Amino acid sequence: MSFDGQLPPKIRLLRAAAELLAKSGGAAVSTRQITQLAGVTAPTLYHHFGDKEGLFDAVVAAGFEEYVAGERDFAPSGHPLEDIRRMWDNHVQFGLKQPELYLVMFGNIRPESRPAIVADAEALMEEMLNKAAVAGQLNVQPREAARSILAANVGVTLMLIAEPAAERNLELSTMTRDAMIFAVAAEQAGGTSEDSGKSSVVVAAIALNAALQASHSDQLSSSELKLFLEWLHRISTSSTS
Repeated sequence: MSFDGQLPPKIRLLRAAAELLAKSGGAAVSTRQITQLAGVTAPTLYHHFGDKEGLFDAVVAAGFEEYVAGERDFAPSGHPLEDIRRMWDNHVQFGLKQPELYLVMFGNIRPESRPAIVADAEALMEEMLNKAAVAGQLNVQPREAARSILAANVGVTLMLIAEPAAERNLELSTMTRDAMIFAVAAEQAGGTSEDSGKSSVVVAAIALNAALQASHSDQLSSSELKLFLEWLHRISTSSTS
């Protein structure tokens, strides 16, 4: 079976490669399989993408462009953690609408090999979490919060993709999302007055750290700023227990 012959050959090749990669279960996908499904010849693939690996790179790049567009396709609300909730929901919906493409982007993980696509997605999440940190809304560093939230976001999306569409329980996504945000949010810090005091210091250090890095302050020399940021990092990563 091949794709609609009225589609441009380049688009057919991208869609064929994405579908075959998603269904490969980690097995190799041949040039012949791709060209047969796309209804083109091998020289057409080489003309547009150079080789098979170039085609695979283009599949991931096109998927990430679409993913980024979805993650940025809303006006910031002024409440960074609420925007993180929206980013989470956009991520899940992207995966459910295009499961084959999502599996190519996030599902083909190899041991001890961290795909660039994951790092790029974390950077998007970290960008928003930096705003939360500056506002004093985080009790952990934005980078660690981004890694934790994205890991849970990807895991939930993969789990939902694996379930029959009629049996998907999107409450799983909502509960996991809110639990992850609660875990990194400063508002949940409580306990004794001593614990609260330590938590407040950590939150303040994280906020100042994020603000300084975002502002590119010229009031301190580069060496002074580096030392100051190191001190803030030590405070912000200290235990609050």
